[in-house]
Amino acid sequence: MNKDKLELLKNWEFKYSAYGLTLNTCYFDDETIAPKNGQDYRYARLAFMAGERHKIATDPEVGKLLKELKDDDLDEVNKRKVSLLIKNFEDMSKIPQKEFEEYTALTLKSSAVWQEAKKRADYSLFAPYLADLIAYQKRFAAYRNPQIAPYDVLLDDYEEGMTMADYDQFFELLKKEIVPLLHDVQKAKAIDDSFLYLYYPRQKQLLLMEKIKDVLGFDASWGYMGESMHPFTCGFSQDDVRVTNAYDEHNIAAAIYSLVHEVGHAYYEHQIDKDYAGTVLKNVSSGMHESQSRLLENYIGRRKKFIASFYPELVKIFPENLGDVSLEAFWAAVNVAKPSLIRTDADELTYPLHILIRYEIEKRLFNGELDTKDLNKAWNAYYKEYLGIEVPDDARGILQDIHWSQGDFGYFPTYALGSAVAAQIVHKMAEDIDIDDSIDSHISKITDYLGKHIQHYGALYPLQELLEKTSGEKFNPQYYIDYLKTKYRKLYNLD
Repeated sequence: MNKDKLELLKNWEFKYSAYGLTLNTCYFDDETIAPKNGQDYRYARLAFMAGERHKIATDPEVGKLLKELKDDDLDEVNKRKVSLLIKNFEDMSKIPQKEFEEYTALTLKSSAVWQEAKKRADYSLFAPYLADLIAYQKRFAAYRNPQIAPYDVLLDDYEEGMTMADYDQFFELLKKEIVPLLHDVQKAKAIDDSFLYLYYPRQKQLLLMEKIKDVLGFDASWGYMGESMHPFTCGFSQDDVRVTNAYDEHNIAAAIYSLVHEVGHAYYEHQIDKDYAGTVLKNVSSGMHESQSRLLENYIGRRKKFIASFYPELVKIFPENLGDVSLEAFWAAVNVAKPSLIRTDADELTYPLHILIRYEIEKRLFNGELDTKDLNKAWNAYYKEYLGIEVPDDARGILQDIHWSQGDFGYFPTYALGSAVAAQIVHKMAEDIDIDDSIDSHISKITDYLGKHIQHYGALYPLQELLEKTSGEKFNPQYYIDYLKTKYRKLYNLD
């Protein structure tokens, strides 16, 4: 193994990651605290910085170095690193720097327009930007691999090896198993969850978040929480992970579970092997990343034992709303299954249908079957077909998610994939530790387990290989199906 070549690569990684840190910091500020009137100035310079980073990524000397290292006798870590970097180099080299800068500027502007469109509940403001984003992504996909469908190129970006054929099979299984179960649930006696939607002032919700952060072990020495229109996580480094939350004053569960979800992401960023800092091995697959956020949000966060860890404080903060509501009643309420408008607030049973809608729309957009004009009408029709509900406005419909404004086409399916992967991980974890006994005033036994068996590896292994290494078998969606059936049949007394 040539140590001099690896040292050169290490120096390049430092430079590349330094630009990445700068761009991510500016992005976080833009979404949280930066004044809106300064956007044009920021965006022009951020697009330039992205172009400079593109130049670093496509430096011919780096390409030459990577090819030389590929032929060297490398250890497992460096072999995987070089393999991922070669793919990134080849992909980026096929995209002209000027077009990449233009596209970056477009994503920044479109995110700002999306926010304004959502405030006004007016899709027409955002539609032209969405059309331009899709046109760029189609062109970039054709540059990179003209032999395969553009949407397959994008799906592979977020989950290595996944294609439309794979997701079609996965979603067909979910429809077959979940839709009949949902119909059974809808016929059962309703569970009262009305108290979740009373008035919960934002300032008091912030007090509750501090208690939940303590239970989660989200420590200020490595984690920070801000606020944004759409919750997200930025992992600057293992010891600088930032999440945001959003607050609905008429839905107390929304902020609770958004926080738990984002902290699930944050733990992944925090617990990756520190030797991978600033390297491509920190770029974990979206499916595996979402498995950790969905695992914490649902498989842990909706357990009665977890809710008990903060429920006395919740009642203390909101006695007028919850003084007469038992822990048992609150637990049942946050697990209610019923069709709803907002993906991030959806229950576990209907959540995959929200993702299926987005997947079907993305697939048809990139196959040329749908146009961005009047896409809100197609969105509304899908919600009527799959969830049986009317969409009252664009803010609660097609504009509810930030992802498309950032060009993240192909990401949505990984939410459903991650939910299913989480079931498989939890099944294995339950064989090794008592999950309920591991929840008390904190959940460190659970986060330590996930750190050791999943998160520590970063992107060293593809999802299938990591699952096989940690659970004993490749991805098996039957664990997810069994989990949902067991949970909801019991909750609604269907047996």
